[in-house]
Amino acid sequence: MAYTPKLTYKGKPLVRCGNEIYYGNMTDPYILYLQEMTTKVENGQEIADKIHLILLSTDTKKPLAERIMRQTNKVGLFNALDIGSIWLEKAIGGAANA
Repeated sequence: MAYTPKLTYKGKPLVRCGNEIYYGNMTDPYILYLQEMTTKVENGQEIADKIHLILLSTDTKKPLAERIMRQTNKVGLFNALDIGSIWLEKAIGGAANA
């Protein structure tokens, strides 16, 4: 039976573990790794504020430093996911054409 993610964004799975979020399919050449740096409270809810965003190769044969393709910090989870999804699509599209 195929894995069906409970949470997706633009058709790709989102998996959260503590303050880390992984976005994308592990079978693709790249995924997005998001780390909550800070949170804030709005309307009684704690939400992610500053996010560290990394485009990461899924090639585990490479050392971690070589697997990091791009990284930045963004304010707000939506902004981070929006920018990250663009990076991911370009990276996967470029890898498919190579």
